Amino acid sequence: MVHSAWIVYARIIATHLRSRRRQTILSALGITFGISFYVAMVSFMSGVNEFLEDIMLSATPHVRLYNDVTLDSVTIAQRWFGRSAMVVVYHPKVAERSRAIRNAPEILATLKRQHQEILGISPRVTAQIYYTQGTTEVPGSLVGVDLVEENKLFALSSKITAGSLRAVLTTDDGIMLGGGLADKLNVRVGDRLPVTLPSGTRRLMTVAAIVRFGIAQIDNAQSYTTLKTVQRLLGKDQRYITDIYIKLRDRDDAPRLAALYARLFGCSAEDWQTFNATILVSFTIRNILTYAVSISMLIVAGFGIYNILTMMILEKLKDIAILKAMGFGQRDIRAIVLGQSLALGIAGGVAGLVVGFLMSLGISRVPFRNEFLPGMEYLPVKFSLLYYAVAIVFALGSAAVAGIFPARRAARVDPVSILRG
Repeated sequence: MVHSAWIVYARIIATHLRSRRRQTILSALGITFGISFYVAMVSFMSGVNEFLEDIMLSATPHVRLYNDVTLDSVTIAQRWFGRSAMVVVYHPKVAERSRAIRNAPEILATLKRQHQEILGISPRVTAQIYYTQGTTEVPGSLVGVDLVEENKLFALSSKITAGSLRAVLTTDDGIMLGGGLADKLNVRVGDRLPVTLPSGTRRLMTVAAIVRFGIAQIDNAQSYTTLKTVQRLLGKDQRYITDIYIKLRDRDDAPRLAALYARLFGCSAEDWQTFNATILVSFTIRNILTYAVSISMLIVAGFGIYNILTMMILEKLKDIAILKAMGFGQRDIRAIVLGQSLALGIAGGVAGLVVGFLMSLGISRVPFRNEFLPGMEYLPVKFSLLYYAVAIVFALGSAAVAGIFPARRAARVDPVSILRG
């Protein structure tokens, strides 16, 4: 009995929708455009955020271990006599503190045993230097790394625009220069570039490769070479390590593991979320704006359904009165009107998903090449079933809400007064 009633409802709904075909199509198109633009915008903006995050993490570790050098205001005399004593020291000399991590080889050995949480480890030695070209001196940094491990962690070879990683390893005093720095110094692969330490130590190095990360802070000031080259340049032994970069299997564990490593190894630790807090906030704001605009489109489409159904009810008052005279109750009338609204939501929602997918696919095929962003050939788009599920649920929800008030109004129609005219 219930089954046959729903069949009757479906026939009445189909008849009403076909009778006002133009309004029906326009109402469904409102949902279609709202859903399609929501899917396309969310997919595109999520793809952009994911691409920017990948660029950000292409040169940023999930956890960085280092020795945070701070100036100690407590003199030796104050330590001996206590802060409460009246101690006067003339011309105090600041104690030199090493930037190296204490017991770095032991820390590396301990971390390498944690295979379950750690994906890769790269020790580093960073030296502040001056790049010299003629009479021009450009400040920057020279980073000594295990190039093989660094390539595994940050895919250096995919970001090299000239030269090769192998050339850096096989060339005596070979150096891999940041792209912005190479442009600034007007050097190319094979050129000899003098570098000078603040201490006055000077070394002539060979440009074996040029790399671009797409991050100005790195491309405009940083270069890479082997770990031993920088240690030798600083006059240090193999135990001298200034930074340890760690990539995790789950990057969301970075804050917890950074705090753990800081306590365990007695050094400073910084996670990628803290280091890039400002950039992450901009991602969040961009997502909020995207969702706000997209949801606004869906709400406008819902008002369109509301208006169409209201006009349909005003024009179909006699039909509703006849249905009531035939024995249809208020509950039946509400079900019929809500069914029309949901039918519009389903039709417009499904069409919107298809159009949204095609729009997203089209965006992902738009060429976008930039010399400062190697590896990017097309606009980034993220395809996720979650976006489509949210879109269809919202389409049905907005259609149902838009149909509630017209359904209640139709259910209260007095058939006697309508049929009498």
